[in-house]
Amino acid sequence: MAGRWRARRQWQEGTVTATAAQAVVARWGLSSGDVVGEMGYDDDVDHDLRDAIEELTGTELVEEGAHEVVDAMVVWWRDDDGDVTDALVDALTLLADDGVIQLLTPKTGRDGYIEPADISEAARTAGLSQSAGAGSTDEWMISRLARAGAPRSKR
Repeated sequence: MAGRWRARRQWQEGTVTATAAQAVVARWGLSSGDVVGEMGYDDDVDHDLRDAIEELTGTELVEEGAHEVVDAMVVWWRDDDGDVTDALVDALTLLADDGVIQLLTPKTGRDGYIEPADISEAARTAGLSQSAGAGSTDEWMISRLARAGAPRSKR
């Protein structure tokens, strides 16, 4: 276990080459032991990103429908999944007060793409503020969302 922790710390610190997914997750501010929930899982999710989250935190992702408070929430959302505002409100019910939501939506031109203006409006309506720096993958755009007016967390 100590070897796995050391490897995580090394790629976080940049002393070894990280995969693209590990580099994205490292920017999220997660730590070993953090509990991360997941909503909207389907066949099209980025499995490398999911693996990188579990590797960094040392915990498995908490499935949608579990009633456990989480430090962060990963929400995979596509245009045909329904109302993104409702999804964000649902995610907030399980999120720790200083937690963040990483909203992953398909990139421009891909099936399920959501306009950035729609994401911003949904975030505001759900009482969230959007910040930069969440990263992206080949297929997914990532929006970092936190409770509006909440103290800035390490995440």
